[in-house]
Amino acid sequence: MYNVVMMNKPKIQNRSTKGDETVREIPLACADEKAAVEFLENKRWGNTPSCPHCGSVSVYQMKDSKTGERQANFRWRCHDCKEQYTVRIGTVFEDSRIEFRHWCYAFWRAATSKKGVSALEIHRQTGLSYKSALFMLHRIRFAMADSGPAPLKGDVEIDETFVGGKPRYRSKKRGPRGTKTPVLAMVERKGSVKTLVNAKNLRQVILNNVDLTSRVITDEHNPYKALGKHFVGGHHTVNHSEREYVRGDIHSNTVEGFFSIVKRGLNGIYHNVSKKHLHRYMAEYEFRYNNRELEDGERTTAAIKSAEGKRLQYKESKDIQ
Repeated sequence: MYNVVMMNKPKIQNRSTKGDETVREIPLACADEKAAVEFLENKRWGNTPSCPHCGSVSVYQMKDSKTGERQANFRWRCHDCKEQYTVRIGTVFEDSRIEFRHWCYAFWRAATSKKGVSALEIHRQTGLSYKSALFMLHRIRFAMADSGPAPLKGDVEIDETFVGGKPRYRSKKRGPRGTKTPVLAMVERKGSVKTLVNAKNLRQVILNNVDLTSRVITDEHNPYKALGKHFVGGHHTVNHSEREYVRGDIHSNTVEGFFSIVKRGLNGIYHNVSKKHLHRYMAEYEFRYNNRELEDGERTTAAIKSAEGKRLQYKESKDIQ
């Protein structure tokens, strides 16, 4: 039923955004701090704000006793545990001094830009330092991680690609593994994708992430051999070395299409990605792919909701490049 509904819908880029409430709200949220706070509160809690400390819904906004307006720091207070908090608490932007309106803009751009948005672009548009913009995007990527269901089912295409540029100095090592980082992707046809950077034991990784009732489709790469005995649907291959790319419905075009989006983004938007943070960039592409059928506003809301319950400390993300 899900696939039939998706097939009848026009492509996401061809749909009108006139009825998208988030699209209407985001310009003001990116320009006004109070509007940004209310936007984030609505996307996180909806009509039922709750305490991130104890989970109680018996909470209230703290207001200035003289004016009756909300306090400048937009705090809430819980009737049950008596703790004070803001919408930052319990999210990836907890303890961040970056203004809420900049977070709204970054979430919007990261969730809706098909090939990604660079920290330099965020720096230019918001006036934040490049370092702050980059760390903010890393926090958002951290929130976007683990967006795909496990395990993958049905027809699952699996392939590897290598990410990285030319070495500064010549190396005696030859081939892509000498200078580039391998990235494994497993794509469920008409479904989700899961990626792993520098996966060591490909066979075990595949067994851990793909349902055993599935049909697995790969190229002729040696590590994929003997997968057939583990899967009810068997293991089917296309022989790229012999210029075989399609045989009936046996092909790896879906996973290669995902990699093409990744490569265009890494080369055209980011230009240079360090091995240390490559997994965060892959989480970002994975999130957008897995939520590709959502409207832009819905995808932005999903990204904001995914920020809850996650923290990324600066010491875990230092030496950013």
